[in-house]
Amino acid sequence: MKITTYTTTGTKDGEIELPIIFSTPFRRELIHKAWINLTSHKFQPQGRHPSAGQDVVADSNDPPTGQGVSRVARAQGGGGGRQGQGAEVASTRGGRQAHPPIVGKVIYKKLNKKENKLALCSAIAATSSKTIIESRGHKIEGIESFPIIVSDDIESISKSNEMVKVLESLKLTQDTDRLESRKSRSGQSRLRGRSKKVGKSVLFVTKDDKEVSKAIGALPGVEVKSVKDLSVLDLAPGSHPIRLTVYSKSAIEEIAKIKSTHLEVMVKSQ
Repeated sequence: MKITTYTTTGTKDGEIELPIIFSTPFRRELIHKAWINLTSHKFQPQGRHPSAGQDVVADSNDPPTGQGVSRVARAQGGGGGRQGQGAEVASTRGGRQAHPPIVGKVIYKKLNKKENKLALCSAIAATSSKTIIESRGHKIEGIESFPIIVSDDIESISKSNEMVKVLESLKLTQDTDRLESRKSRSGQSRLRGRSKKVGKSVLFVTKDDKEVSKAIGALPGVEVKSVKDLSVLDLAPGSHPIRLTVYSKSAIEEIAKIKSTHLEVMVKSQ
């Protein structure tokens, strides 16, 4: 299948043949499974101090029965404070946890290599579907063809003002402006310094992301990834497919080199 390519000024720059990877069936459940797997690799083991909640003098009555009170351990003392209050055990205020988290818990999830590769190929192929992109909430009015492919000139852009012009010429500013309407959050998240939550907008996929990464640093929601670093986490943030993606011509050539078992089967069946 051939797709129209554009220059950085928004004019048509001919056509390019899409690699067979863009014919991969859309597998929403597999993309979600891969996202869960990859997200778990960022988890940090956590535990509790061995004596947490037990650094207090508290004992139950001896003998425990016949006192007219419950058998729970109670704080000792000569008066005032927490004297006589239940303490130290799991059911009391300030006591230990009944089943605290331990650092030995296995939190690193695994996924078969073929499944992971199929999920990535499916996510890449989904970037050519206007329906799936719109279902995630992206604004794409007036954009004619998907995926959006631009010339390699975009890989040499290193200034934000130049990148803003590129977004305007490709009619992508409507999606970046969508993030400005987000309201500040209140409550506990605001008290902890998380009053603003930046969403996800355009993703640029290039062969080399060194220069472009300098240009998008000041643009909220806009990100860039090289093909070798591309992941389901980038294409389906929050496991919700699929993100509005812009490829360079060189990136498409690199994507065509991706090898997978299902791609070999598709080639033989043609």
